[in-house]
Amino acid sequence: MDQASSAPETPPAPRFVLSVLDARVLGCLLEKELATPDVYPLSLNGLINACNQKSNRSPVLEVGAREVEVAIEALRALRLVSVVSEADARVMKFRHTAADAYPVLDTIARAVLAELLLRGPQTTAELRARAERLCPLPDLAGVEALLATLAAPESGALTRKLARQPGKKEARWAQLLSGEPAHEEEAVSAPSEPLKVFLAIPPELTDRLAALEAEVAALRGELKTLRADLGA
Repeated sequence: MDQASSAPETPPAPRFVLSVLDARVLGCLLEKELATPDVYPLSLNGLINACNQKSNRSPVLEVGAREVEVAIEALRALRLVSVVSEADARVMKFRHTAADAYPVLDTIARAVLAELLLRGPQTTAELRARAERLCPLPDLAGVEALLATLAAPESGALTRKLARQPGKKEARWAQLLSGEPAHEEEAVSAPSEPLKVFLAIPPELTDRLAALEAEVAALRGELKTLRADLGA
């Protein structure tokens, strides 16, 4: 038998790689949809606060409005985030469209993926314990089966079970939207201070953001005029 053909296949990598901040923004939107549906979709300020949140985050980040705007624009280009325009709203709001891109992402899958995006690789038990704050979860076997489903190529190869670390009883799972996870032997200590994210914004992104703001403003004006004509 051809040894090469019998080797286990590596799931294909996603067609894009999210930056640390892209992953944080997407994770926050997935989280807040389930944790605080009364304030979802999120405004820019709400999203900034969620990205800078100190609880349920690893690493803790310190980002500003412009950095988050660039991440939003990058995710919109990947069709993972959309803008919500409401006639009476004073600010733009944002929602994820991950379930549109990956139909496998039901409520439970979104909760688990959110935790992986917000905290990094975790064991099945850790994921189950942490994601239960977002929605009811099945038992450990059910969560393990879900993670395996998310790892399948036909589901988008969104997760991968990592090799068990020396001295550890359980292997961890990682999300692959941010690319290949770091080597397990590379222990990373949690920073004592939040990681500050600074971005050099290309002129084309600045132009796209300005065009988006102008488009939303024009839509609001049209909706306001329409409501006035209808006597609403």
